[in-house]
Amino acid sequence: MKIGMTLPVMEPKLDRQVLRNWCEAIDRGPYASLAFGERIIFDNPDAAVMLGAAAAWTERVEIVTTIFVAQLHNPVMLAKQISTADMLCDGRLTVGLGIGGREEDYKAAGADFKTHKNADLLHRVETMRRVWAGESIVDGVDRLVGPPPAQIGGPKLLAGAMGPKAVALASRWSDGLCGMSFGPDPQEIAATFDLANKAWAEAGRPKPHLGTSFWFALDDGGRAQLETHLKRYFTWVDPAARDAIAASAGFVGSPQELKDVLRRIEDTGADEVQLIPTDSGLDQVHRIADVIG
Repeated sequence: MKIGMTLPVMEPKLDRQVLRNWCEAIDRGPYASLAFGERIIFDNPDAAVMLGAAAAWTERVEIVTTIFVAQLHNPVMLAKQISTADMLCDGRLTVGLGIGGREEDYKAAGADFKTHKNADLLHRVETMRRVWAGESIVDGVDRLVGPPPAQIGGPKLLAGAMGPKAVALASRWSDGLCGMSFGPDPQEIAATFDLANKAWAEAGRPKPHLGTSFWFALDDGGRAQLETHLKRYFTWVDPAARDAIAASAGFVGSPQELKDVLRRIEDTGADEVQLIPTDSGLDQVHRIADVIG
């Protein structure tokens, strides 16, 4: 099982040096990938711009978006941004896509929340694949949208799908899952993977990539750190629900205890786990690397 590390893009007071230090530390460490996602009404970096920076600041690790909310973007423009990033990182890009859950982000981006459907996502992926395949997308215009991606046909696409219907539909367009576990709960993860394996088999597709992720905080002050992070992050949910999530979600413990959790997740058949930090301190990257390396 591969282990990736997420950049602390949802933490406050980020700057160029913090993000560069994280990218370079992850790239030097035992991590297989470097990940980050997007929000609009928040002070995180723009995900498409961050792709370019991550490509420039790394040489080895896979770069994974977890996730782009496809409906917030014009699919042709998003395809162009992704293929540019794939070119810049020499084919080290994997793209997680989903429909998101924040209506406020749809409104801020000028997107119609009525498109907040997995079926709509499927149509957008079809357009993006046409761009990466080098097809003309404007009637009467033979010129193509470039640059071509480094990976022929475009990068691997993963679905941030949750629930049986979403997973079943994802089997039609994605190469697997980039899931999320609030626990982290190996039984819940295994159940989702079982859904995916069944859906891909029924669709006549190769075995899916099985990925998941979870928040973590190390040592005795970890729960307080997680609560601070999650209460700040979950701005769009009811305060009571937000407090309940903050009080129970994520992993708290030592790096060695984290290693034990990762072993249990590996037993579910996971291909990859993305760790999500809840603080921007770089020491945790090195401490975990020392244990999992």
